[in-house]
Amino acid sequence: MRPDHWYLTEDVDDFLARAGDFLRSRPAPHIMPLTVTARLRARGADAYGPPAALFGSLERAGEVHATLHRLPSRGLGLTPLTPEQADALAAHLAALGHSLPYVSADDGTATAFAEAWRRHTGAQPAPRVRLRLHRLGALTPPEPFPVGRGRLVDEQDHEQLMRWCAEFATDVGEDVSIDAGSWAGTRFADKRYTFWETPDGTPVSMAGANPMVAGMIQVDPVYTPAHLRGRGYAAAVTAEVCRAALTAGAEEVVLFTNAANTTSNALYQRIGFVPITEWTVYDFA
Repeated sequence: MRPDHWYLTEDVDDFLARAGDFLRSRPAPHIMPLTVTARLRARGADAYGPPAALFGSLERAGEVHATLHRLPSRGLGLTPLTPEQADALAAHLAALGHSLPYVSADDGTATAFAEAWRRHTGAQPAPRVRLRLHRLGALTPPEPFPVGRGRLVDEQDHEQLMRWCAEFATDVGEDVSIDAGSWAGTRFADKRYTFWETPDGTPVSMAGANPMVAGMIQVDPVYTPAHLRGRGYAAAVTAEVCRAALTAGAEEVVLFTNAANTTSNALYQRIGFVPITEWTVYDFA
């Protein structure tokens, strides 16, 4: 075995047997692979369709130092790598004949890999979106606090829930079809949702929460229809979901924002979220 060796596998259980402890050692920075592997184990190996997902662990002397994952027809997800590790991985994947539509990782890793992939394949990287990962510190109720209350979404809300998830996906540029037939296969289906509703019972905002993994719950998505924004509903429903996550025993609560959206970044920081990582997605021409 070389001093630094990438072990690749299509078996999620094999991958987690090797890299699970590493991923759980720093849950927040490893939120993506933890979420992906939990979803595959819950839904089955064909959850994302064919071909099989690919996983990898960078190992040295029996110790894992980084991981990769790639879902069918999607790009490459990476945990933090040094520029040298990113270059070696790009060379290795190029030699194996991989074709990548994009890479998603913390900004330093994504940038290093994108440049390395360009050098080894000629594919030109273009930044698609820059995200910011936040971790909840001390939960602070929003001020002013909007009138109304949070309530869990139930079966009678399903049509509205699907409609709002579809509108959210459009807002953030996700190419996904969301309707009764496709719902179960989307990333939105396995979440627990809360509506914020006005005193007359009208839903005005929503927030979802992923199942707990490694003691951590990710808030995603948060959505308020455009004509209802600016009234504090998103902050209120997010605070409600965070309170429920902590009550359920979550040790950490995290969420992503678009780094360019100063309004949402300020909103989440006011209720107690602290930025911890800049995240970038590069598309490859």
